[in-house]
Amino acid sequence: MTLLGRIGRFRQLLPFMTLVALVLLVGAISPVFLTVNALLTLMTDTATLFILAAGITFVIMLGGIDLSGQSIASLTSVVLAIFIVKIGIAAVPLAILTGMAFGLVNGLIHVVLRLPSFIATLAMGSVATSAALLLSGQRSVPIPAELRNDHLQWVFGVSYGLPNQILVGIAVLLLGLYIERLTVFGHWSRAVGSGEPAVHATGVPVGRVKVLALVVSGGLAGLAGVVIGARLASGSPTIANEFLLPAIAAVIVGGTAITGGVGTVVFTLIGALIISVVRIGMTFIGVDIFAQQIVFGILIVLAAAATIDRSKLQIVK
Repeated sequence: MTLLGRIGRFRQLLPFMTLVALVLLVGAISPVFLTVNALLTLMTDTATLFILAAGITFVIMLGGIDLSGQSIASLTSVVLAIFIVKIGIAAVPLAILTGMAFGLVNGLIHVVLRLPSFIATLAMGSVATSAALLLSGQRSVPIPAELRNDHLQWVFGVSYGLPNQILVGIAVLLLGLYIERLTVFGHWSRAVGSGEPAVHATGVPVGRVKVLALVVSGGLAGLAGVVIGARLASGSPTIANEFLLPAIAAVIVGGTAITGGVGTVVFTLIGALIISVVRIGMTFIGVDIFAQQIVFGILIVLAAAATIDRSKLQIVK
């Protein structure tokens, strides 16, 4: 294996090695962290973050960004809480479709109006937040206990000894791997991220790929909102606040290059686990929850610096 190959292999293994080291470090500080119950709690808490981050992964693999995820998740939690009373379990697909609709608008603004993805998604994130505030009357909307038990056990219940939230996360992982490896969209996504001008010249519908990536991201943000709402038995226009930065950090810390072309939802899962372990570790040593955002910001800078393909950034603006 050449030196460049070894370096590439090391970069791929670095997130996993970092995760193992962090788990052992936090376990040394607090041995209870390494118990089965504590690790199951860690994975349960990570599932929602991973679902949101998995969608963003497809956008970042193209070299774009989706800043609307947490706002869409909050909106869909409100949609779930309001409509589950009226239409029962059908509120779940309605919430996910709401997320996909916002993703579609994100994509059309980005592709048709030729605006950078961060502007399009930032603007639509603001629209989603306002819509959530209007729908909810600026308050938390509770989900009645009987409806939660009847229709949302698949999220907060337990099956085969595992919390269902973990099983939902596994299902999203498998779906993401299927999309990445067994669909034309998945192959095109990596190709577009690696070199958009060259791929465009071969006839690949680049615009359609970008729109579809944002639809997938919006749909998974919608599912994340459903999971949060089911777990907390309510919908709120602020329920997913503080999720965006950790979700983007999970994608980049996992090894997906911010410049696109390199990445997978498996990397994102490892990154999400790293973020959760870091969060728990900071909680153990008494770091304020608001100060934790500083750490996530630093992680993004360091991870982006380590994974970025500078050959695609001849001029940094």
